[in-house]
Amino acid sequence: MSKNNLYHLFEQQFTGHSGKTAFSTPAGNEFTYQQVMDISSRIANLLVSKGGKPGDRVAVQVDKTVEAVLLYLGCLKAGLVYLPLNTAYKSSEVDYFLSDATPIFLVCAPEKHTDLADIATAAGVKEIFTLDSKGCGSLMDASSSQSEEFQTIPRKSDDLAAILYTSGTTGRSKGAMLTHENLASNAQTLVKYWAFEENDVLLHALPIFHVHGLFVALHCAFLKANKVIFLDKFDPAAVMENLPEATVFMGVPTFYVRLLDNHEFGKEHCQNMRLFTAGSAPLLEETFNQFTDLTGHVILERYGMSEAGMITSNPYDGKRIAGSVGFPLDNEVRIADEDGNILTDGEIGILEIKGPNVFKGYWKMPEKTASEFRPDGFFITGDMTVKGEDGYYRIVGRSKDLIISGGYNVYPKEIESYLDEMEGVLESAVVGRPDPDFGEAVVAFIVKDGSTDLGDVDVIRFAKDKLANFKAPKEVHFLDELPRNTMGKVQKNELRNIAAK
Repeated sequence: MSKNNLYHLFEQQFTGHSGKTAFSTPAGNEFTYQQVMDISSRIANLLVSKGGKPGDRVAVQVDKTVEAVLLYLGCLKAGLVYLPLNTAYKSSEVDYFLSDATPIFLVCAPEKHTDLADIATAAGVKEIFTLDSKGCGSLMDASSSQSEEFQTIPRKSDDLAAILYTSGTTGRSKGAMLTHENLASNAQTLVKYWAFEENDVLLHALPIFHVHGLFVALHCAFLKANKVIFLDKFDPAAVMENLPEATVFMGVPTFYVRLLDNHEFGKEHCQNMRLFTAGSAPLLEETFNQFTDLTGHVILERYGMSEAGMITSNPYDGKRIAGSVGFPLDNEVRIADEDGNILTDGEIGILEIKGPNVFKGYWKMPEKTASEFRPDGFFITGDMTVKGEDGYYRIVGRSKDLIISGGYNVYPKEIESYLDEMEGVLESAVVGRPDPDFGEAVVAFIVKDGSTDLGDVDVIRFAKDKLANFKAPKEVHFLDELPRNTMGKVQKNELRNIAAK
């Protein structure tokens, strides 16, 4: 039945509030929920007319616009699998995603069409559409003549709705397969847990190519047919201007740091607000306390990941504790050692989770999928966690050397694999160091081979040419050799100590 399609949940709300404003932008553009349904239907009709069938992938690398969201909704309606890509990814990175996911369509910014055309053709992409930062392009041109009537394609609950690529510890990114049930169950849980009502107004300043901005924020708004004030990016001045009209704001820690750094920001901007949330990276206790002291609002910190959406949350009604991620949501959680032995409260171990929000597995990686799940179905998150005497969970570290910079996951191995190819580099190692703005900054350690006169500017420039800017090192150190233990393993703790000085 079509009601197993995630879009059906949204449609129930949209049809009952068709005349209500769905999106408003600083440029003065407004979309009603009737327009959301009409335009997404046109896009769905276009993609189906071009040969799109249920289960086909649609890769999307475009700037943040309302039309990009409507493309996502159109894909859901048509039973297509949405594949969002970070706008910072370079063509060499996109090449891998297209080759791996083999999408039928690619939607990209007009200025990237030339660079991506050959790559897309080689990956078997049937057609490329464009969509620019103003919501214009061949996608909207071609869909404008399509019918506004479209019967939502029936989907089973375990059919794929989206694939989100996460950086891999071996350098190869993994496509997390998210089903209609995964996304629907998590959205319904959050709407209830965070007390969303029809009169809420969401101020949206997040990117829409990952879980936080696309699924967590927008799905909550859609399930209550809320008005969304849609900023094309985070800008402190724009946030302060629009906060008085909003009731909910979701951000990464960097957003709150930059608001607090603005001397004009204060309690008067937050009079109408009922909820500030933070996630995608750890929120410093200092930031938590400063925000409460200045505004009177206590930020609600939660924890999630691409593979499961939101997993735990501080309470909406109840004490929110700095440094904690609260309590489990609609999923089972446990803490275990590396061998899967369950630990007692107060012991630090790896968080394992099970529930309707947990993803189906990694795209075309059955062995990797099997290794990440226990025999009883619990997914091994890799995040080092402890449950305190107060019952609150705290993420105390991460396995696999993950760095979170500006809310984005960065895996050192991926960066190292590129740096090791650079002329003049014998070997490299990458770690994260604390950063007051980004949470963590990427730091590279290089051992030269003596063939060239290599400098830190050269290394950073090389990385930016090959990788998204947020993955590029902010700082480079040159060493005669990397510190290793008796087994030859690089001692990254020593490198982190050097980076922190």
